Amino acid sequence: MAMADDVVRPRLGRGLAALIGDFGDDNGEAPKSQAQRKVAVEFLRPNPRNPRRRFNESDLEELSASIKLRGIIQPIVVRALAGVPDTYEIVAGERRWRAAQRAGLHEVPVVTVEIDDRTSLEFAILENVQRTDLNAIEEAAGYDRLMSEFQYSQTELAEILGKSRSHLANTLRLLQLAPAIQDRVVAGEITAGHARALLGVRDAEGVARRIVEEGLSVREVEALASAEVPEGDGPRPGRPRRAAEKDADIRTLEQAMARALGVTVALKSKVAGAGEIRIRYETAEELRGLCNRFKVALPEA
Repeated sequence: MAMADDVVRPRLGRGLAALIGDFGDDNGEAPKSQAQRKVAVEFLRPNPRNPRRRFNESDLEELSASIKLRGIIQPIVVRALAGVPDTYEIVAGERRWRAAQRAGLHEVPVVTVEIDDRTSLEFAILENVQRTDLNAIEEAAGYDRLMSEFQYSQTELAEILGKSRSHLANTLRLLQLAPAIQDRVVAGEITAGHARALLGVRDAEGVARRIVEEGLSVREVEALASAEVPEGDGPRPGRPRRAAEKDADIRTLEQAMARALGVTVALKSKVAGAGEIRIRYETAEELRGLCNRFKVALPEA
């Protein structure tokens, strides 16, 4: 994957940067674009595919003050909106557009590119991730949308964005957290490291509250997760002891089902022959694979 980092990242990164003047003449694969010009701010629309949903107020104020003094140095990258004359969708530069309005600008410099929805989403993620503007949940949501809408595999997406596959997998796992915990990450109350550690905690929401109230470190959260007894490996406090070992036939069946589905499967026997089948997936890609096997459609994002 180091090779992908060396080869692929410059191709997309330089392609986008060439559009906004970072590299000047560029031989990379930049989309077809037109000359820079000015467009009224009211004729620009935010990119609905932009994974970034939260804009820091103090950062916007600082950028607005800078724009008042120096103007917008890098033009906003846009594309024409089909069926809406003289109106454009922002591909890269929504923060600059928002700050320009605060600064009282009526027009902003833009360059227009001809790209499809998939490339627009790639650039929106690339711009924000390379500039570390996205929080971990927004980053994960962007990756998940690329995979669900445009059928990327994790390996393909890692190569396109210049990220390791393990980074993508670990980031996507954060979408398994409860919405309340995801909101804390977006709000900056807990870090991505805290969030990853919470994936191994049973009462994740309770521990998330402790992180905020008590200032728990990532290592302390990891220690809490390690101290918990994995489900099925021993009794929980206040609950009756269960058989420590599963029937060998049940374990064999679990392993066979896991091989068939490509994910972890656990069987739990109850009374009168009843029981539960628990299927655990670690990534959005695994969930998509399960849906394909069961011939059901994923709900729209």
